[in-house]
Parts: sequence; structure tokens; C-alpha cells
Amino acid sequence: MKISRKDVENVALLSRLEIPADEMETFTGQLNAILEYVDRLDQLDTTDIQPTAHVLPLQNVMRPDEVKPSLSRELALSNAPEQEDGYFKVPRIIEG
Repeated sequence: MKISRKDVENVALLSRLEIPADEMETFTGQLNAILEYVDRLDQLDTTDIQPTAHVLPLQNVMRPDEVKPSLSRELALSNAPEQEDGYFKVPRIIEG
């Protein structure tokens, strides 16, 4: 498949891109080179290749869930601009 200058102009119009006239040939050549490379990839025999989502095997790395000391409620609320009944008080964002 070959891309023409008119195709690039059409894509630029649809994408709302302003491509200067002197760069139009450059983009046409670059897009054609990309399509040629994709065509080369399409010619590869992948019948014995298993589909993968990732190149490397993934495994979930989880640390043990352990209780550790944390801030006391009083210390956590000590710098809060407003607090109420032991909680942070924030502006209401849902109109009721």
C-alpha cells in the first residue's frame, strides 16, 4: 500500500494538524516507510508462536500484609485545617 501526498493532507485535515507544504513530502515518505515495515512484519510466519500479552513473564510481587505502627489519630489530625468528631472535615462537594 502506498500513501500519496493527498492521503497525508486528508489525514492532517481530519487530525486538525497544520503541516507546512515543505514538510508534506517528508511525512509522506515516513508514513510509506512505516507501512513498508509493517508489510515486512506481516510476511513473517508466526504459526508456531504462542500469543503473548507481554514479552517477559510477569508475576505479582506482593509483600506480606503486616500490621506496623502508624500515626496516632491525634497526631494525624494535628495539622488539619478543620476536624470534626475525630475525622478530617472537608468542604461538601455533593449537593443534596
